[in-house]
Amino acid sequence: MSNHPGGDAARIDLDTANVAAWQAAAAEEATESVVRAIDGTAPAAAERPLDPAAAEAARQAASREAADTVLQAFGGVRGMIDMTLPGLVFIITYNITHQVSASAWAALGLSALFVVARLVKRETIQHAFSGVFGVALGAWISMKSGKAEDFYLPGLLWNVAYCVGLAISALVRWPMIGLMLGPITGEMFTWRKENPGRFAAYTKATWAWVLIMGLKPLILFPLYFTHNVNLLGWLKVALGIPPLLLAMYVTWQILLKAPPPIKAQLDEEEPAR
Repeated sequence: MSNHPGGDAARIDLDTANVAAWQAAAAEEATESVVRAIDGTAPAAAERPLDPAAAEAARQAASREAADTVLQAFGGVRGMIDMTLPGLVFIITYNITHQVSASAWAALGLSALFVVARLVKRETIQHAFSGVFGVALGAWISMKSGKAEDFYLPGLLWNVAYCVGLAISALVRWPMIGLMLGPITGEMFTWRKENPGRFAAYTKATWAWVLIMGLKPLILFPLYFTHNVNLLGWLKVALGIPPLLLAMYVTWQILLKAPPPIKAQLDEEEPAR
């Protein structure tokens, strides 16, 4: 029992008063928050200071998401298969038949089959179509000349032109890797003016492609002039996917360490008056 007048009853009244005061203060604060939200004076969530660890984790996640677009840009595993198998079919058929025309038609038929399969599945035919175009050109040249090694000539010339184009794009400060990945990541060309770290990463990745992909013509062109069709054909197949995978992996590693992309702001059409 309490020694003060009123005892426990007075204490209960005091506690009840404190609770009522707290509830009133909480209600008033909630009302003010609602009013600020309606008036637009409430502090935005983006203005609140972010935890440094959370901000770094978000940055790394955005960089990884952007880096993961590398495989998509180059057609994925399916695109690499579409570009490699026709050459393999050509050299196998040539070893069996020793006929340039039969080998060329076999490779061309497989490329056309890839395009049809993509059309049936309603997939993009960009990489399959570019593959069938290259195979058709090689088949036409080899059948005209009667030389089996000429089947690989368009691909060799394309490799040289591709590497030269990559180098020029980096020199004029429009690196091709950035041009290819920008639309996929949604940044378009913001990396050129607004994101210098990403611009440097795209330039570095483009030069990496020049070095890696430039090894193919350096190795294969001398073989072309030896007229050793078997060695040229098998090496062409062997050097099809591995350098491409290496170039994509190096690009992926570079972009992982780059700043995340800055999304491009598309201009909205003004409403008609």
